[in-house]
Amino acid sequence: MTQELEHPGARGLLDSATLLRLAYNGSDGFPRAIPIGFYWNGKEIVVCTAATAPKVKALSSRPNVAVTIDVGDTPTEAKALLVRGLASVDIVDGVPDEYIAASRKALGADHVTEFERQVRSLYEQMARISIEPVWARFFDFGAGRMPSFLTKLAGGA
Repeated sequence: MTQELEHPGARGLLDSATLLRLAYNGSDGFPRAIPIGFYWNGKEIVVCTAATAPKVKALSSRPNVAVTIDVGDTPTEAKALLVRGLASVDIVDGVPDEYIAASRKALGADHVTEFERQVRSLYEQMARISIEPVWARFFDFGAGRMPSFLTKLAGGA
């Protein structure tokens, strides 16, 4: 797993992608897949949200999650990092630093200061959701690093 997460392509996705897709089981038992901003701290994926968001309650009782981070619209450009993990939810006072760090990836430097001021005035508390990876796989379809069943279909080893 560490080898997958430390692959240069995977690190590129973790460091520069602005959204991931988080899959979890909702409180009603039905699966959810949502796009959400994230921050990789080198050990875990951190997402932050309102303390009252439905995912907070759901993840507190059902911590198993799956994550997909992907880029590229053509076979030669397509890359994807798939992660399965365990989510831990902490309600924290104020705005977690990771929320601002994740926002920096999506906002231009000239907008971050104003965004931070606004968000800090909006939230007294937030949920900090840390996802500890337990399994990971990085695919770079253009470089031939793809699932084994696709390699076989393409005539590879």
